Amino acid sequence: MSEEARALAHYLRTNVKPALAAARSPAEAAAILDRRPPDFPDAGGRPVTLGGVEGLWIAASGAPQATLLYLHGGAYFAGAPRLYGPVLRAFADARFDVFAPAYRLAPAHPFPAALDDARAAYAALRATARAPIVFSGDSAGGGLALAVMIAEREAGRALPRAAALFSPWTDLAATGASARENEEKDALFTRLMLRVGARAYLGGQNPKTPLASPLYADLSGLPPLLLHVGADEMLRDDSVRVVERARDAGVAAELKIWPDAPHGWQAMDACPEGEESRREAIAFLARMVASERAG
Repeated sequence: MSEEARALAHYLRTNVKPALAAARSPAEAAAILDRRPPDFPDAGGRPVTLGGVEGLWIAASGAPQATLLYLHGGAYFAGAPRLYGPVLRAFADARFDVFAPAYRLAPAHPFPAALDDARAAYAALRATARAPIVFSGDSAGGGLALAVMIAEREAGRALPRAAALFSPWTDLAATGASARENEEKDALFTRLMLRVGARAYLGGQNPKTPLASPLYADLSGLPPLLLHVGADEMLRDDSVRVVERARDAGVAAELKIWPDAPHGWQAMDACPEGEESRREAIAFLARMVASERAG
């Protein structure tokens, strides 16, 4: 673990996690999650609307090798594309056209609003993309990316070539062992915080609804997947079990568990582990696009 990652985890554990634990509403928690330091790198790009969904568009540096739909995290009630500068810029610098939709957030817009917006953005990309489409996303956005693929498969529509997901939230029922065993070790979340997010998003629906919690969905027919998650995260088993179920369904799925990495480390510009995870995700998606072209 690098000194930068260790400092990040310490900061989150001592400053952000206690504040989140004390939050009793999505609005309070969102104000905490959406804070960034004044010198946080700007994502750049330009605001656009695709499929009726506002978002941030960053054109590839050079001829695009792929078009990326990036779905941001934030437990479905927080987050925005502008907060993901290091991630979005890394993909654009690697010659990905990037669209990050500002999908509607709970509790004002509960499930399936975020899913509907992400699907609308994907439909617009299918009609306009300059290069093959791939997906990425973190936390809630990672779970949402899976849900979009499942819904599009069920509708008989074309799927992206591949998806690279960072600590996806795939089980809003929080039944994984890591949701209990890692509560103290997790640098950011508590079980209460996960319940706040799940209740806000679900709006009274069953937390095991497959398109809200993709762990419980039929995963057959999905494109190749790469998942990165931290060993000490409460959401660790959301990734472990999804990869197991995907493989059982015949899907090519890769999993890398990072020791000591705090939740959301890919979005941190000064963390070497973040750069490494982004680089591996970019290489995976580029390889999947190239292999399909070659085939």
